[in-house]
Amino acid sequence: MRAVMMHSPGNVSVVDRDDPIIEQQTDAIIRVAATCICGSDLWPYRGANDVHDAHMGHEYVGYVEEVGSQVSSVRPGQFVVGSFMASDNTCEVCRAGYQSGCVHVQGMGGIGTQAQYARIPLADGTLVACPETPDADLVPSYLAASDVLGTGWFAAVAAQVGPGDTVAVVGDGAVGLMGVLAARELGAERIIAMSRHADRQALAVEFGATDVIETRGDEGVAAITEMTNGLGAHAVIEAVGTQESMMQAIGSTRAGGHIGFVGVSHGQEIPGNRLFRSLVHLHGGPAPVRRFLPDLMDRIASRSIDPGRVFDRTLPLEQAADGYRAMDTREAIKVLLEPFAG
Repeated sequence: MRAVMMHSPGNVSVVDRDDPIIEQQTDAIIRVAATCICGSDLWPYRGANDVHDAHMGHEYVGYVEEVGSQVSSVRPGQFVVGSFMASDNTCEVCRAGYQSGCVHVQGMGGIGTQAQYARIPLADGTLVACPETPDADLVPSYLAASDVLGTGWFAAVAAQVGPGDTVAVVGDGAVGLMGVLAARELGAERIIAMSRHADRQALAVEFGATDVIETRGDEGVAAITEMTNGLGAHAVIEAVGTQESMMQAIGSTRAGGHIGFVGVSHGQEIPGNRLFRSLVHLHGGPAPVRRFLPDLMDRIASRSIDPGRVFDRTLPLEQAADGYRAMDTREAIKVLLEPFAG
């Protein structure tokens, strides 16, 4: 099969790779219908993480080709959506709703789903099947549910967004934009998107943002404070993962408010005295997407949400390197890859 490999920072190509096989009887093999490039893939692409000949990708939807003898919840031919973290969905941690912390968790990034086929471990706990094959125009939305939608949703839930709240979203990438959508769906009254980019601002408004702030850091905090009568937002979504973004999130949250942080941490060191004095609740980490998949898939099927709008460029898998460049230079928000295009 064909699959994406990152050889070194900035060096991506599509290579031949052995087709996946059933390794454990809890595995499933899927034919990937759509995959995509994640903002977190840009960290190694930009040299922030070591990378050498790594198989890429952790977001995926597709059709079940084969299942192991212990798999009972999905069958060949079904269209399935899976989380970027494989989990058994039965351990105590999973049952508490934190499948990304499953005692048997396996990161799909270590398997690589920017490919024509993929092995899905712990298939019964990881995959959710659609009742019937979805219309083609819904596939991007189901793909978003595999990571960015579920991650943005978790950020909003972790921030305890509820009816009537004022929510600030730090980060205008795909996850931040999905956080805007989630906040709207959870009933927030005012949603403030922090963005400097016109295309992302427009999409944020489409997803439910009521206000846009273009400033960052202390200026951004001051703007939020002024807009909230000196109090700060009830809930803040942190979807970047840098020191500046976290401090901006803490500064933008009112005393007693909540921060949902889902940006992959790079160099964050929260000063203890700053956190102590802020009186904010801080919760987040790798999103337990599997917890939210059934609900999100129902919303997509009923067309009450359209998260697939976050994909503003679609390319054949063979042009994955162009997709990485487009996202790195902010020419694209999020690139969908078609493994069998043409």
